[in-house]
Amino acid sequence: MTMKALLTVTALVLVAGCGSDAEPNAEKTVDKPADIPAREFPTEWAEAIDNPWLPLVPGASWTYEKKTADSVEDVVVTVTDKKKTVDGVETTVVTEKVTEDGELIDDTKTWYAQDAEGNVWNLGETTEAHEDGKVETEGWEAGVDGAEAGIAMLAEPKVGDVYRQMFLEGEAEDSAKVLSLDESIEGPVGSWEGVLQTEDTTPLEPEVEHKFYAKGVGAVEQHTVKGEEEQVVLTKYDKP
Repeated sequence: MTMKALLTVTALVLVAGCGSDAEPNAEKTVDKPADIPAREFPTEWAEAIDNPWLPLVPGASWTYEKKTADSVEDVVVTVTDKKKTVDGVETTVVTEKVTEDGELIDDTKTWYAQDAEGNVWNLGETTEAHEDGKVETEGWEAGVDGAEAGIAMLAEPKVGDVYRQMFLEGEAEDSAKVLSLDESIEGPVGSWEGVLQTEDTTPLEPEVEHKFYAKGVGAVEQHTVKGEEEQVVLTKYDKP
């Protein structure tokens, strides 16, 4: 997805046959939501990000294997103890490093905060892409050049809920729809019941992604159901 880290949002991208015995509910694909209204930006914020579907506790880390048709990459997502003030909100800095054969490809910093109701917000990110000895940087930040924060995870997701994940016109227009709250996932790290399944889309790209979140863990799997074949599966999870 355009300008979006793996973990939430972030970012998981997977291929059939990895992570579970059967590919979970690809037939649930729905049309991309259109003209999704922005949610009111909160004025009260929590001190910690403890949403059960996306717990971002400093020191926690997730390691994923990302497979495409012609490559295998390692993705390590880490919740740091660093803070960054974005659009007047103190956010937690989460890093995501992507490597292939030990060589750094992408280095992303994403800024999250949880509102008083328990919704986790994405307030921006910056990515350094490394290729042939050169580094290119792209990103967006809420409150800058018309960019708006979006929801990374709802406090109480319900089937049918649709929400913006981020918005910068022409650059970052991702949204998600809750498809299920009772999926089953089995992978290298463990097995989970009652898994949350979302469908992520953007009008800027043709891809459609399904993501799966386990309570108390976060994102455990992701795969494309439309577009270039990719798959990401959780291979290691470390709590602080």
